[in-house]
Amino acid sequence: MDKNILITGGAGFIGSNLALRLIQKGYKVTVLDNLSPQIHGTDPEATSPLYRSIKDKVHFIKGCVTKKNDWESALKGQDIIVHYAAETGTGQSMYEIQKYVDVNINGTAIMLDILANTEHTVKKIVVASSRSIYGEGKYKCAKNGIVYPKHRTSEFMDNGDFEVKYAGSTALLELMATDEESKIHPSSVYGITKQNQEQMIMTVCPTIGISPVAFRYQNVYGPGQSLKNPYTGILSIFSTQIKNGNGINVFEDGKETRDFVFIDDVVNATLLGIEKEEANGEIFNVGTGLPTDVITVANTLVANYGISVPIKISGNYRLGDIRHNYADLTKINNRLGFAPSFTFQQGINKFTEWVNRQEIEADNYSLSIQEMKSRGLYR
Repeated sequence: MDKNILITGGAGFIGSNLALRLIQKGYKVTVLDNLSPQIHGTDPEATSPLYRSIKDKVHFIKGCVTKKNDWESALKGQDIIVHYAAETGTGQSMYEIQKYVDVNINGTAIMLDILANTEHTVKKIVVASSRSIYGEGKYKCAKNGIVYPKHRTSEFMDNGDFEVKYAGSTALLELMATDEESKIHPSSVYGITKQNQEQMIMTVCPTIGISPVAFRYQNVYGPGQSLKNPYTGILSIFSTQIKNGNGINVFEDGKETRDFVFIDDVVNATLLGIEKEEANGEIFNVGTGLPTDVITVANTLVANYGISVPIKISGNYRLGDIRHNYADLTKINNRLGFAPSFTFQQGINKFTEWVNRQEIEADNYSLSIQEMKSRGLYR
């Protein structure tokens, strides 16, 4: 059994949880991570709970996937790579474009370049893809059958019309679960970079004797996720606002939905991808297979914390955000035997219990909104 595993971004939320589970199972884990202040705070070695949870249990390399030397150090003697290192903010990606391309695309290209041109021991690469590559999800149109609407524009959303439209049709669209064969048409730079990253790995790896596996994760949440990052993670953003006694600004009409999947389920799915040969060469959705709207998220968090703060459904929106998307899990269930174990309410209970044990973080969300507003991305 291949026991040496490199996790890039392994001090992050998903990576650190996966690392701890792999160690329990007897793997030797190396982590390559740059300890980004946006995720880990200004003094991560001293104060980041994520980093501290793994630092004495793994071989830790502080480095960046954009540097060839760091890759060369990390790749030595590895059997499997789990590639998580990425910039992940959908909104932020629309104005820090070069940064997202450098880390997500070029960082992956450097890894593949090394593996394609030097001797190595790597047999499998598992890459974290994203539901963002789908853009808007899959729909059924009474007139046109299965359709994949383009991303929404300000023309409609400025007038409070937030649902997706299909060109040439006035028929109502019925939301469907998005399967792995659905159209790839990302609506953000982040989604574009994840699409590129996934395709490079799925295309190059078989030509150099490496088995690729891609997981298109939905919205992952749970104990341990960063409460410092104001750019991504709606549950952590809302939680920080509530714990600071600040009101919640719910975008659009609050009826936009996401598929929220608990961290333990994500780790379980990823382990199947690492250990099962049936996963080799395949792409899988990972989620719950159920949509949950944002107003439900806000109300559930307020109820769980027992802190009364105003919830304003504002009609504000961010260009690049999708309206709906939830996963079809048929393939991962049939091929790998995966099914989620946690309902949304069970997961939220565990998440909020954990948040209540943490120090209250500063609420910097308004700064991220100002950045987007100054660039015309927030209305």
